[in-house]
Parts: sequence; structure tokens; C-alpha cells
Amino acid sequence: MKVLISVDMEGISGIVHPSETNPDRYDYERSRALMTAEANSVIAGVLDAEPTAVVRVADAHGPFRNLLPEELDRRAHLVRGRPRPLGMLGGLDEHTDALLLVGYHARAGRGPAVLAHTMNDGILDVRVAGRSLGEIGLGAAMAGHLGVPVVLLSGDDSACAELGALVPSAVTVAVKQALGQGAAVALHPAEARDRLRRAAAEAVGGRARVAPLVLAGPLEVEVDLSAPFMVDLATLVPGVSRADGGRTVAFTAADFAEAYRLVLLLAQLATTNPG
Repeated sequence: MKVLISVDMEGISGIVHPSETNPDRYDYERSRALMTAEANSVIAGVLDAEPTAVVRVADAHGPFRNLLPEELDRRAHLVRGRPRPLGMLGGLDEHTDALLLVGYHARAGRGPAVLAHTMNDGILDVRVAGRSLGEIGLGAAMAGHLGVPVVLLSGDDSACAELGALVPSAVTVAVKQALGQGAAVALHPAEARDRLRRAAAEAVGGRARVAPLVLAGPLEVEVDLSAPFMVDLATLVPGVSRADGGRTVAFTAADFAEAYRLVLLLAQLATTNPG
């Protein structure tokens, strides 16, 4: 069996503020340790259920260089650094049997939700076939395109509800209850880890009950960007055009893999300095 665990930071228990998730800011080193510890709990749960599983762990926050390699469970393989194919899902392929999303957050515009956003502050919304998708939905659908189910998600209660609406059979673990963009009632980190280990074993053991999220192409995609210059840059990409409203670009993708790659590119363009 082959498993991918994709680990973000904003949905880790105890983390509520951007200063805790930014490498140049206050308390980032503590957040790295908390993130690594939750990843280890999920690795342990997977291997409790499937002792011979091949486990990959994708560092999926910011620079993709947050997890502490020397502290990570030695039974797992770490996918680290960027840019890389499939971004937050680095290491995913059609031979993967299950995807687990750890420390994830709700999409931009959703609330109350801790540190909600979609990829970066330049993207206000992504709509695929009319449905708003954040990092959770985009990841689930990209995995689904390869036939891989998302069997577990952890984060705040809003993130859990977001996956529940897309993949009702998946196991979710709310490690904190959101009070707003920068506030939550959080489980003690040790309690969160205990719950994650049990949930990961349950999710992997029951993976046959979870169907992949498949969005069949062709797909109409719209992306709302936060500044006009981002639209100017985006329309330099072949197939991407301006849509109504001044901040929106649109394109048609043959399948979800094409849609996902283009959204990753637009997110990168949204971080470009115009001058």
C-alpha cells in the first residue's frame, strides 16, 4: 500500500496567527515542531493499520521547507522543496492508495475560519464548474483525477466541514474550533496527536468506503485575483482571458489535471511584483 500525507501549517492545533506560520516571524520554530509532531502522529496511525505501507509526507506549507527532517518518523519519506509537480500534493501519483490532508485550512472567503485563504493573498476565489474550491477541494479533486481518495483531513472545524461537503465518507479531526480569522479554541497538542493517530488508522483501514472526488472535463474555471496587474499578467498565459468584473480571469481545461496546473501557475503569478 502507498500513502501520501500532505501537511500544511495553518490547521495545526494551537496555531492561529500569521506570525506563527512565517519563517521570518515570531514563534515559527515552535510551529515547525508542532507541525512535525502532528505529521508523526498520522504516520504512526497509518502504520498501525498497515504496517507495510509505503508512506510519503509532502511538506505543503509556504516554502515547502517547514517539517524538521531529523524529527520526522524515519519510516516515512519526506517530499520537500519547491517548485515541484502538483505543488502541495508533491509525491502523489496514480499508484497512491490514499491521501491524508493534515493541518489544512478553509478556503478564502469562508468563515469563521482560522487563517482562511486559497494558496496566497492574491487569489480571492477559484470556481471550477461554478463551485468554489480552496486548497482542500482542489487537492481532493486533483487526487480524484488520479483515482485517489482523500480519507482524512485535520484542521479547524470549518476546514473539516469543507471536506465533509465534498467527500462525506472521509474521516475528519477538528483540532480547533474557529472563533475568527486569527482566533480559536484549540485542543492541547498532545490530545490532538492522540486523536490524529487513532483517526489515521481508522481512515486508512476504511479507505475502501471512500470514493475519489472526480470532476470530469472539460471544465470551466474562473479565478478572482486581488489586483488588476495580476489580471494583466494572467492573460499572458495562452487560453486565459479576462472575464466580467475586472478582477476575474477564465479558462477552459480539458480535465482537472490541466485546471490544477493552471491554477498553480496563476497563484505564482499573483505573487509577482509588477514594477
